[in-house]
Amino acid sequence: MLSGLLAAALVIGGCSSSSDDSAADASSTDFETVTIDSALGQAVITSKPERIVTLGMGSAETAIALGTTPVGIEEYPWGSDDSGYLPWVNDAITSAGGELPEQFTGGTELNIEAILALEPDLVLAPWSGITQQQFDALNAFAPVVAYEEQPWTITWEDQISVIGKAMGEQEKAADEIEKIEAQFADATAAHPEYKDVSFSYIYNTGPGTLGVFLAEEQRVAMVRALGLQVDPVVYTLDETEGTDSSVIGLENANLLNDSDLIFTFYSDPDNRAETEAQPAYQQIPAIGRGSVVAPTEQPFVTGSSIINPLTVPWALERYVPMIDEAVGKL
Repeated sequence: MLSGLLAAALVIGGCSSSSDDSAADASSTDFETVTIDSALGQAVITSKPERIVTLGMGSAETAIALGTTPVGIEEYPWGSDDSGYLPWVNDAITSAGGELPEQFTGGTELNIEAILALEPDLVLAPWSGITQQQFDALNAFAPVVAYEEQPWTITWEDQISVIGKAMGEQEKAADEIEKIEAQFADATAAHPEYKDVSFSYIYNTGPGTLGVFLAEEQRVAMVRALGLQVDPVVYTLDETEGTDSSVIGLENANLLNDSDLIFTFYSDPDNRAETEAQPAYQQIPAIGRGSVVAPTEQPFVTGSSIINPLTVPWALERYVPMIDEAVGKL
């Protein structure tokens, strides 16, 4: 974790140093206009972005790793620590002596005025739920990079790549992808015992509900990176539009009977107690024997759900003890 954050810190520090002004000017001069299509419209970026605002998840971390600390980020109170920021974001910026970004209300209550007050020259929202109305309002003032097809649906590789393209840092983005792949390969090699263990990653939105995240969803990809295998049944499920998952309902919980492990999370203690009290839920074999990975710390739930240069080293080392405990109950 420390080495990954230190690397990000050095990138941030290098970008904030006044001694690099001439290099920054040259980089801006060399920037070639970029046009990025999305489901909501085009982003035309004519000069190297300096005042970046990020929406949704994961974009702030990638921007930091690629050399620019955003001036503003969508707040994420559910996963933040006592500082009010996501811990890996806070660590990366403050350890470099940088200034933490302004935070603003996001989601359906997106504070457009607060964003415009930051005078952004680029808004990054490739993994978000930004609406057409919000996109149009922001794109009138600064180019907005939204999702390619559906909200909240993008692979981690594509997210890093499109952000690198928007920032004029394609080579750095490719390097960051390679670094993450190397970390995943190392994690897999370190735990050969996981290769024969299958899992499903599930969630609920209340009594009687059950959803299964699909294999390419980022939190599932994080688990796969440790060498565990997605239960083959997951590949047979139809995607529920806009979720990167399949909402199957608790009445179909038997579909998960062959999953060795179940990964999940709960919105709060009441939700957990209510969900676990349901007989159909307890009849899922992995649930019944306790082969469950269900972290309760909100920052970890968030960090293990996003794959980017800052979260991967932070989350992987925390995951292993939880997984080992669940595997021990097989």
